[in-house]
Amino acid sequence: RPRHTRTRASLTRRRLHAACSSPRVATMSGTMSVGRHVALFATRGAVCRARGVVVSQRTPHGATGPPNAPGGANASRSLTIAHGKKKGFAEMLGDLAAPKKEALDFQGRPRLAKGKVSAKQHVPPEIAKPPYADSGFLPDMNERIQTHNEEQIAKMRKAGRLAAEVLDFAESIAKPGVTTDYIDQKVHKMIIEHGAYPSPLNYGGFPKSVCTSLNECICHGIPDDTVLMDGDIVNIDVTVFLDGHHGDTSRTVLVGNVSDEVRALCKATDDSLKAAIDICAPGTPIRKIGATIHAIADQRKFGVVEKFVGHGVGREFHSGPTVRHHRNNDSGVLVLGQTFTIEPMLTIGNTDDVMWRDGWTAVTRDGKWTAQCEHTLLVVEGGVEILTASPKGLWGPLEAVA
Repeated sequence: RPRHTRTRASLTRRRLHAACSSPRVATMSGTMSVGRHVALFATRGAVCRARGVVVSQRTPHGATGPPNAPGGANASRSLTIAHGKKKGFAEMLGDLAAPKKEALDFQGRPRLAKGKVSAKQHVPPEIAKPPYADSGFLPDMNERIQTHNEEQIAKMRKAGRLAAEVLDFAESIAKPGVTTDYIDQKVHKMIIEHGAYPSPLNYGGFPKSVCTSLNECICHGIPDDTVLMDGDIVNIDVTVFLDGHHGDTSRTVLVGNVSDEVRALCKATDDSLKAAIDICAPGTPIRKIGATIHAIADQRKFGVVEKFVGHGVGREFHSGPTVRHHRNNDSGVLVLGQTFTIEPMLTIGNTDDVMWRDGWTAVTRDGKWTAQCEHTLLVVEGGVEILTASPKGLWGPLEAVA
């Protein structure tokens, strides 16, 4: 192995005791529950992340024009692995694999495959950036909760409002024939025009300004030249950094005509988030959130993803508490003035995942589809305020954009 790789690995191993004391890794969707042996290698994800070279092939079926034009909506998806340079962070998470080539699976769709990822978009120097923006490092997880004074709450409201407006806009352009890269470009432009920074960009090396998780992708999908097709679903996860505070929200968008089964999945995910929000107030045990979500998922016969969880958010992108969406025995209660996210991920099939070689994209092992929705919440007297509530009154994917 190259000398620099051994050096970085040795520096990581020196954090053995600290890493093994925390079974969580900071990710875009909050922390990720992992084994103790994994936490050691995940302390510096940006350094250890696997790097490889892939070649994407797209075979149009009677389609002409660019991939983001309506005529390209029926393009098939495939992946060829050309060369893998070295292993690291993603492999340590286990179950690392490329998607099966041309494997028709759920809803008659081929399994997702990595497309061509364009270069990172420019951020003007006058835009205030979070600490990781230039270096691309993955910040250590701060276990402390984030509470706010009145001035900070006002800033959280502005960040949450902007995130909600951007998400509404992103949903309005998520149509058959559009690429996920196109969504990223438009989201980036809108965030920058409002004087904010797109929080995902260069967080642990993440190359894009928004996460677009299509069909069986659980979370952290990287926008590329993949074309949205009629009947797809795509979770769009928007976070903005405005005036020193992050606002974080997502929902799963129905693209065109979606099957009844998939529609029921999205509705159950929305309903579980609504129910979880309804039980939140100062003093509410955090574990009650997961029990509430899990009960609805069981009733509707859907699975609950356990690996990815909600988190504290505010001046830091991710912090305590860890908000699990399944039944658990975690300690801790909600505190007045605290901000955090709830972001349940439900599946039609098994909840086991496979991590792609990019170190970010997590897909269901069985290829069945999954949905997610998320809000940033502020704990107030008698309940919570939804800081990322849609200005258009949208809740989830079942209500069309005006």
